[in-house]
Amino acid sequence: MQYTDEPISPDALSNILTSVGLEVEHSSSKEMIPGGLKGVVIGKVLTCEKHPNADKLKLTTVDIGAEAPVQIVCGAPNVAAGQTVVVATVGCTLHPLGGDAFKINKAKIRGEESFGMICAEDELGLGESHDGIIVINEQIQPGTAAAQYFKLPQPDMQYEIGLTPNRMDAMSHMGAMRDVLAFISNEKGILKTVQYPKVEMPPTSANLPFDITIEDPIKCPRYMGVSIANVQIAESPVWLQDRLRSIDIQPINNVVDITNFVLHECGQPLHAFDYDKIVDGKIIVRTASQNETFITLDEKSRKLEGEDLVIANPTGPMCIAGVFGGAESGVKPETRNIFLESAFFESTGIRKTSVHHALRTEASARYEKGADLDKLEFALKRAAQLICEIAGGSLASEVMDVYPNPVPRRKMKVEYQTINDLSGKHYSHEQVNMILQALNFELLSTSEKTFEIAIPYAKPDIEFDADIVEEIMRIDGIDNIPFTGEIRYSVPNGTYEINVKRATADLLVGKGLFEIVTNSITNSQYYPEQKNLVFMMNSLSSSLNIMRPSMLETALECIAYNLNRKNDHLKFFEFGKTYNEYNGRYVEQDKLCIYLSGLQHAPHWQQSARPIDIYYCKGLVQSVFPFVSIDNKHAVSIDKKMIGAIQLVDKEKLKQFGIEHDVWFIELDWEALNTALNIRKSKFSALPKYPGTTRDLALVLDKEVEYAAVEQTIRKVVSDKLVGLDVFDVFESEKLGNNKKSYAVRLDFLDKSKTIVDQEVDTEMNRIIKALEQSVGAEIRS
Repeated sequence: MQYTDEPISPDALSNILTSVGLEVEHSSSKEMIPGGLKGVVIGKVLTCEKHPNADKLKLTTVDIGAEAPVQIVCGAPNVAAGQTVVVATVGCTLHPLGGDAFKINKAKIRGEESFGMICAEDELGLGESHDGIIVINEQIQPGTAAAQYFKLPQPDMQYEIGLTPNRMDAMSHMGAMRDVLAFISNEKGILKTVQYPKVEMPPTSANLPFDITIEDPIKCPRYMGVSIANVQIAESPVWLQDRLRSIDIQPINNVVDITNFVLHECGQPLHAFDYDKIVDGKIIVRTASQNETFITLDEKSRKLEGEDLVIANPTGPMCIAGVFGGAESGVKPETRNIFLESAFFESTGIRKTSVHHALRTEASARYEKGADLDKLEFALKRAAQLICEIAGGSLASEVMDVYPNPVPRRKMKVEYQTINDLSGKHYSHEQVNMILQALNFELLSTSEKTFEIAIPYAKPDIEFDADIVEEIMRIDGIDNIPFTGEIRYSVPNGTYEINVKRATADLLVGKGLFEIVTNSITNSQYYPEQKNLVFMMNSLSSSLNIMRPSMLETALECIAYNLNRKNDHLKFFEFGKTYNEYNGRYVEQDKLCIYLSGLQHAPHWQQSARPIDIYYCKGLVQSVFPFVSIDNKHAVSIDKKMIGAIQLVDKEKLKQFGIEHDVWFIELDWEALNTALNIRKSKFSALPKYPGTTRDLALVLDKEVEYAAVEQTIRKVVSDKLVGLDVFDVFESEKLGNNKKSYAVRLDFLDKSKTIVDQEVDTEMNRIIKALEQSVGAEIRS
């Protein structure tokens, strides 16, 4: 293992990484050639004759180091007797370049048996050539493993780490190893630190002078560079290509590969310029002019913003600083002299530039989280040394370091007792000191009660005592914090205040709905005829270019996703915002939306399946918000003010998303609902002391008479002794007469001051019956 002599097994390394906060999401064995050429050997073609039943096939016998030669049918035009070739034996699996893996079996081809396969480069994954079989121009013992001959590296382990945004210090192999060794240091009680590769700058043997000017020291506090002459741009050596491929980076050429290698090794981005393209040898770090044009490495012309930082020469930009290089000044096959840059760029500016130009690169991903000022010099010298060794270059200048306002390390004084109080565990002074030193904190002084440290530049998020405690706890292990058997906490202000949105969500979930959260950025093509759209200034893609004017479309994406996976009965709700623009004024509105499709409930033997309809939608809304009213056009209102609507989504709209099912959409103004919910406080009263009584009334009415008219008539004539009124049956039959129906109504009576007697109830009932007979033409069924 590089960067340490401490032996660590793959499983142990995975556990340590996860324990210290670098959670391993996936790990796998990484082979440069899938399968490692297992079962592939070097063979000697003893005979080669024309296949008796095919013009384009040859019948060969090949010595593969077995007890006897094997017969192999081969279709390659260049196969011949006496050749040393590469043979895939029966039973092995090949992983061809750009194709699916396949197993070599004993076969009969045009009537002749074949016991293996003589291979071309692409069939083994060694290259792209398929012009013919591989012919080795040297004598190799038949049966020698191909992996041994081609010197394939041993399989490596690849770990994918879920890195949190504040951990820029771990965005490199050396950074992750620092945490691993801190864990081991704490475990063994012996300080272990990262072993840096030895860097020795070769002597200067050429003269390529340059001058560096920093015009914006806020955006670029420090800039270093060195020139290298007489480089030979070519393929990287195998070891370097293998290192890059092990982390899924495709090799390009030796200079670019070296900068990529050093970037992932120590976390410091580098950039190589063609020295001969730097006018007058002048390197100027400045902000771009507004709308200044620049052609990047991908051959695209871009208009720069006035906030973009560029590396320029007197005639124009050569590179978007910390983000992307230029087509003109980049390293090309004909490049012979280079200028190598190692710099520190302010994170906020890099992030803005990267987002604006939709250029997400390995360099910008590190700069936007904050680079390490300590690594600039090491990275520059490490890369310069490798370029001189691998690309045949020679140093052509001294290292120039322009650092107008050196940034001192921040210092903190912390009490040892604070570590113990906040962590809930007693740490010895020695343990605290060792963990911090292993993490590259500089221990400036210690006393019986306190210690003072200098914070590494790689940890800009360290500000408070609690941050130091967090560093110690994650290295020691959260699982090692003892549980005392009690939990102490203080109740903050507002704990008992009702969160109206959360309470509403709980009600909806209780009614069988699921909460979803969809993207507030969406596709303008969903709204071909709609005006007032709010377009994104720096959209990352054409399909995500506006702020949504309605929440329906983003939800339909979610509904289509579920329906395509046979999840046909959907009940979703979502809190979110919509965005519109009116005459230069942007309007942002809070919404509560409900989306329904399919059946009201799952099919069951006790009740028939019913599709979701307008009545279900109305009932759902009024069960959650009983103070709203819904008219015949399905508009939802509070105190006659419209706050939303229920609609069946238009078929043409559903067709946009490939949806064939009906979808009901309920859109409500959350601000109005929230206000109403806060005004309408719950009211409670004591349970009645005296018993009540119930009477049932059966009415025969004309079919056109609605129950609402019946209820309105009853409530006009009764006293406050009526506390409950409900219809519990509707009956229609020819026995009732033509165009007639019957309502069965239940009435609950209660006197809060005493026990109610039959005489009082009879009086109420007589008044009700008389009113119903007169107002709605009711007949009372006995």
